[in-house]
Amino acid sequence: MTAAARGLVFADVVVRYPRAAEAAVRGVRFAAAPGRLTALVGPNGSGKSSTVRALLGRAPLVAGRITADGDDVVGLAARERARRVAVVPQRESPTFPIAVREFVALGRFAWDERSEATRTAVEAALARADAAALADRDTETLSGGEWQRVRVARALAQGAPTVVLDEPTAFLDVAHEMAVFELLRALADEGRTVLVVSHQLNLVARFADHVVLLHRGEVAAQGPPAAVMDGPTLERVYDWPLVVSRDPAVGAPTLVPLRVPGRRPG
Repeated sequence: MTAAARGLVFADVVVRYPRAAEAAVRGVRFAAAPGRLTALVGPNGSGKSSTVRALLGRAPLVAGRITADGDDVVGLAARERARRVAVVPQRESPTFPIAVREFVALGRFAWDERSEATRTAVEAALARADAAALADRDTETLSGGEWQRVRVARALAQGAPTVVLDEPTAFLDVAHEMAVFELLRALADEGRTVLVVSHQLNLVARFADHVVLLHRGEVAAQGPPAAVMDGPTLERVYDWPLVVSRDPAVGAPTLVPLRVPGRRPG
């Protein structure tokens, strides 16, 4: 397998929902490679979540191809796909209350979920996601931030070489936002393929290796954070005046939206 085929490859992906006037994703092309933290960013409605849903088979892929380590994901059985790619979707809720430890163990469904290896993987995932103290609680008792950490733990327990997370820092405080991005950075450094969808551009700039900026279902820019976080490009995509400067502490680009009283996005 060539290096280019490893990880996730989105090739000219088009997603269009039934009865929709326009495609949600139009010709999106990028790669998330092993050992790199790739970030998918863009304003609301730009196609980020639809791109992830197409990977999961939950959005209609009407053209293009998505591959995981060289294999078309559309052709993979659900169990095999789960062994390749662990996903933390943007929205989900259990149908009924379940103990946190049992919920995290669901990530092992593609394997032998009753094995000693599963028990070890679950405890390690809980600890790594800072959710070990929640293990004996029911999911319905969790706060929004606690629920997010438990969902990340489930993905870690899955043990897949590729991890995809759609807005994993939603509902998290500053400390846990940083902890999640530090964890994603560590997973990439260990050789995993990590793709994160995020609105947190300043955190993306600090932690990501490759940034894909979507606008109205298309790739507006992609490359290293310093190349993508360009003031005129971001102003056009987000339809808001801003300044891009340099973070004096870490040297990464940092975005500062400007106040414009009374103005709303067009």
